[in-house]
Amino acid sequence: MSTGSADEFGPELRRRRIAAGLSLTRLAELLNYSKGHLSKIERGHKAAPPEFARRCDAQLGTGGELERLLPAERGRSRRARTGEPGVEEGPLLDGTAGGTRGSGGFGRRQLLAAGASSLLGGDLAASLTLVAAGASGQAESEVESAPVEIFRAQFDQMRRLGQSSAPGPLLPLLAAQTRTLVELAGQADSANRDRLILLAARYAEYAGWMAQEAGDNSRALWWTAQAVDLAEAGGDRHLASYALVRRALVTFYAGDAARTVQLVGPAQSGGLPPRIRGLAAQREAQGHALAGDADSCLRSLDRARELLARADTEGDGSSPVLGTTSLADPAAMVTGWCLYDLGRADQAAELLDRECPRIPVHAVRSRARYGVRRALARAAGGEPERACELASDLLPLIPALRSATIQADVRRLARELHRFRASRSVQDVQPLLARALHP
Repeated sequence: MSTGSADEFGPELRRRRIAAGLSLTRLAELLNYSKGHLSKIERGHKAAPPEFARRCDAQLGTGGELERLLPAERGRSRRARTGEPGVEEGPLLDGTAGGTRGSGGFGRRQLLAAGASSLLGGDLAASLTLVAAGASGQAESEVESAPVEIFRAQFDQMRRLGQSSAPGPLLPLLAAQTRTLVELAGQADSANRDRLILLAARYAEYAGWMAQEAGDNSRALWWTAQAVDLAEAGGDRHLASYALVRRALVTFYAGDAARTVQLVGPAQSGGLPPRIRGLAAQREAQGHALAGDADSCLRSLDRARELLARADTEGDGSSPVLGTTSLADPAAMVTGWCLYDLGRADQAAELLDRECPRIPVHAVRSRARYGVRRALARAAGGEPERACELASDLLPLIPALRSATIQADVRRLARELHRFRASRSVQDVQPLLARALHP
């Protein structure tokens, strides 16, 4: 891993610029930076941020070599910092042949009713209690399948709620529902046991994402590991591969391009479902974009597009969809994201301009995430007024979301706009930026 310095970066940038036949003025125009600012960076009087180095690599065709000269603390080659989960967390499965911890003396139907009543309100809880009591003419297996359907519907509602709410309040509820499903599974027949355990795995996987959104990468990885254990207990070996895609998202946001690409390699095996392989290819593309490897990035995006299209035709809708469900064309949106990271701001903005309006109104988290990236692309392309116009509509949404990942891009947007601080539009948007960064 490179540990460059500003003393190396400036002279190398100047050497590359001259070799490319570009004057200081012309490169400044291409980068949407002032000539004076560029001159100070070349002479080592100013530090180059990663976004600047990335754009230089894109304009000079240096394949990420300039960015790799940045000091490790400013570059994107840092390793993800992941600690151990808190001691209060224990495994959701007890490791016994039965697979779940004891129910504390509850009978099967008592446990079913009590578990549901503790988590579900109103009509749903009452309905489940009636089913647990055993409606006439129903087989026992039919009675026990009721919580699967109810908790499956609840899962869809939790994901929808997660689009507009802060992750902190959702995490305890996700944890309670996951544990309740595990307890219910311990009292169910074999067929329903697996269905309940697999649904618990999906709750755990989503809890991992919410933990990452809350800024707790350690807990995010713990929940992801629990999801894998639960899925394997329920007979699903594929979620372990998707967990690599989730883990790679942590390293991606930590700026570790190499680890991001490395993690998702095994998740692209030909024996895996096309959706998992497609999502892995997308994450791989994002890692290549971080590293400034445009050719590898675009190849991975092409592969992702083909696999995700195939997955859409093969899915039967019987289980929750892995990954986002709020984007009309995830491959196109991720392509726009990657183009920004590759320093191709104009191309990124054009694609994001097309895709962002297609995000449903209720998907606030997705609208904020990709909308901020859209504003970033416009700012990077030298359009601060348009960037501020877009940001003004989005920034008021962000404090309620409490998203660590979105705030990372808001910080980048603030840095981009700081270059245009004399602009009235930029001055007007500063209070919104401050509230989004410090809710």
